[in-house]
Amino acid sequence: MASVKALVIAGGGGGGDTETGNSYAGGGGGAGGFIENNSVTVVSQAYTVTVGAGGAASSDGNDSSFSTLVADGGGAGAIGPNSPFPATDGNDGGSGGGGSTGGVGGTGVSGEGYDGGDSSASYGAAAGGGGASEAGDDETSADGADGGEVSSISGSSVTYAGGGGAGGYAGANDGGAGGAGGGGRGGNGTSSASKNNGFNGTANTGSGGGGGGGGNAADTANGGIGGSGIVIISFATDGSDGVSTSSTGGTVTTSGGQTIHTFTSSGTFTAVTGTPPVTSFIPKIMMS
Repeated sequence: MASVKALVIAGGGGGGDTETGNSYAGGGGGAGGFIENNSVTVVSQAYTVTVGAGGAASSDGNDSSFSTLVADGGGAGAIGPNSPFPATDGNDGGSGGGGSTGGVGGTGVSGEGYDGGDSSASYGAAAGGGGASEAGDDETSADGADGGEVSSISGSSVTYAGGGGAGGYAGANDGGAGGAGGGGRGGNGTSSASKNNGFNGTANTGSGGGGGGGGNAADTANGGIGGSGIVIISFATDGSDGVSTSSTGGTVTTSGGQTIHTFTSSGTFTAVTGTPPVTSFIPKIMMS
């Protein structure tokens, strides 16, 4: 039976915006769901490959899929509220978004990612988004997100799906660092006339966007956009997996005896399967 290896990562959640006026920090966006499967059965047919976009500020990421594998988009970070400063929660997703101002982090999907961090304080701090390998950091002042997961399916060891960092609360408080794997940093808190936006997650890593920084200015701070997802399909070049190198779709490379199809945007993987050819040896007869 023919099979391939597959990595499916959804789009990361956007970092939380801050509201207008005197407002607290936004939570970090959660990473998109991370699914790696070393044996996905395929037949000779076309398969739709969906690569999820990262979520806009305060919006969830979009799902990615291949065959029966569906990775859930990352949860958005909590909005940084203004007076009377209610607690705001991160959204659920592949990994959950971080909470703000006493709010809790969103819940991650089991087998795909982890929960966002909780914000235990009510004085303006926010928490980081969850990553593919661990939950987001709970707040102290402004916290980093947590880290992504490593995969070598591309032929190199790459870390994906880090959570977004929380925004810094009002004053000179730095935003939290993004999680390893491409999470966006949170915007710094400020007492000046303009608030600081969160930073975007890295494209095609499924990482979360950073939360917007808090402050006293009349404007808002935007959360960072979540990083888009990615789908990678790999099989043995020699045909021993029952899949032919005549298969098409995505960007095709080879490494370590594997043929690799990488999708950084949605497309079609057309699998060609069959028994690998057998080369016969016919001895040459020398005539005397």
